[in-house]
Amino acid sequence: MLIKKKKSIKATAKKVVAKSSAKKNSKAKKAIVSKSVKESSKKIIGKKVTKTIPKKASTKKSASVSKKIPLKVKAASKKSLSVVAKKAIKKTAPAKTTKSVVKAKKVVSIKDTKPAPEVVKLKEPKLKSLPDQKTETVISAEKFVKVGVKTKKQLVAVAPQPVIEVSNHPKSKVKTILISQPKPESDKNPYYELGKKYNLIETFRQFIKIEGLPVKDFRTQRIDILEHKAVILTSRMAVDHYFRMCNEMRVTVPESMKYFCINEATAYYLQKYIQYRKRKIFFGHQTIQDLVDVIRKNREERFLLPAADVHKEQICEFLDAIDIKYTKAVMYRTVSADLSDIKNLNDFDVLAFFTPAGINSLKYNFPNFKQGNTRIACFGATTANTLKKHGYRLDIYAPNPKNPSMSAALDDYIKEANKR
Repeated sequence: MLIKKKKSIKATAKKVVAKSSAKKNSKAKKAIVSKSVKESSKKIIGKKVTKTIPKKASTKKSASVSKKIPLKVKAASKKSLSVVAKKAIKKTAPAKTTKSVVKAKKVVSIKDTKPAPEVVKLKEPKLKSLPDQKTETVISAEKFVKVGVKTKKQLVAVAPQPVIEVSNHPKSKVKTILISQPKPESDKNPYYELGKKYNLIETFRQFIKIEGLPVKDFRTQRIDILEHKAVILTSRMAVDHYFRMCNEMRVTVPESMKYFCINEATAYYLQKYIQYRKRKIFFGHQTIQDLVDVIRKNREERFLLPAADVHKEQICEFLDAIDIKYTKAVMYRTVSADLSDIKNLNDFDVLAFFTPAGINSLKYNFPNFKQGNTRIACFGATTANTLKKHGYRLDIYAPNPKNPSMSAALDDYIKEANKR
């Protein structure tokens, strides 16, 4: 009997111990489940959701879940967690919510939740495609400034040419012409073409001749050639007499000398005296105004201008307007030629002159000349004015708005005169 009682007591003690251990295990399991649920809810909700949801509601839900659910999460808790997760996704940033949704799938296994749509940031349009009003004004201002700079370089204050009056003498047929220039070497000449066009008899006779100024007369000007590092050459005659004067004065022209020629023909003529490739040579089209930009770039240099005793004052006025330091050096002079071989000037229908010295030579060689029906053509305002001073009549003038050259002015006049 005692043995049986002892066995029953031991059995009851074991049951009591088992119940207590079961209670302890159940409490431990409940605590573990509650901790896991709280951690998962924290991961899903985040910091922003904890502000919106009050603490009491969250504690009640977690307590109820911990009491009723020992190991598994029921459908009610799943729905509540899904609603909370959706609210959190709406309020949080798109990049962070996508990460939280992925974690919620791993922990709670939500099936009905949808990922938040990704927000694509549109690029701002460039100023070129959609410019504001301010940008348009700035662009237009820049264009205006650039154009203004170019116009300032090209515009030079030069005295306008005076208006020359031409006589209304009756026009008669033209058959013979005397041109006061040396005979051209090649057949490609506008005066030859003019003679073929109207069947004219042309005579080339130079009314002036050019003599080099002696060294003694040049030294009276007190000009040092080597002080000038740039030369402005207006004709082939200026090239010849510049190098002639250097040789007679025993001056070696340095290789660093800069040459500014009025046209391309004068520039190529320098090959007679120097090596063209190894020198700094600049040339324009036909006038000194074409060299404005190049001369301004070298404004620090002192320029030498070889000229005759009678020359065009336009070049000097142009250099004064640009504020260029230059020295005018008279190296040759014009003298009247001997025209004793011409017996009568009235045998020619038209006389063409190009320089005031040619008009002076006409008056010197033929003091008793009476114009009558002989037409006189002049090139340039100074030539026309000297003609009028000597009492002669001006019938053809160039350059004019219609005809920029003497050959074109003669062509226009002969076309009208030979029709009658």
